[in-house]
Amino acid sequence: MKSGDQTSRWKRNIKCWAIVVAGVIAKTIIILLFVLIVMRIRNPKVRLGGVTVENLRASSSSSSPSFSTKLNAQVSVKNTNFGHFKFKNSTLTISYNGSPVGKATIVEGLARARSTKKFNVTILVSSNNKISRNSDQLSSDIESGTINLSSHAKLEGKIQLFKIFKKKKSAEMNCTMDVNTSLKQIQKLTCK
Repeated sequence: MKSGDQTSRWKRNIKCWAIVVAGVIAKTIIILLFVLIVMRIRNPKVRLGGVTVENLRASSSSSSPSFSTKLNAQVSVKNTNFGHFKFKNSTLTISYNGSPVGKATIVEGLARARSTKKFNVTILVSSNNKISRNSDQLSSDIESGTINLSSHAKLEGKIQLFKIFKKKKSAEMNCTMDVNTSLKQIQKLTCK
């Protein structure tokens, strides 16, 4: 009778160990999936969208070609992480052929987890006294009716997961757009 008790006890011990091992394996798989999916922190994306042109003035005179306008742009910060992205003040720069012609401040903010924060920015753009080496190119562009502008911004901040983990990340924007001087609107807005 003792050998039967030992055999049943041995079987119970094996079942108990099998359950413990299965539990450890299941927890390991869950933790691994959590780390690979939730804890993987990616850089947020920042883009320009819906840019409108106001008060456009352009002069293609051969002695001093120039343009000035006010751009109203919608900036969107897309955060695909499971934590909030809190970013600091940044500068949005508009350039013509590599020369800065306008700047605006992007005020610090928060893009919630797995969402997109949208806000409006107004940029005063003027080529006056800023473009001397490309004046022939500017005169030609104004006469053709299309001024090619580029924009750049870099948002630096931190991704915060569960109010415990913080990781520095940045979102960078490089966009190009064509300003149609006759229609006074933006064409071919593309962002990378």
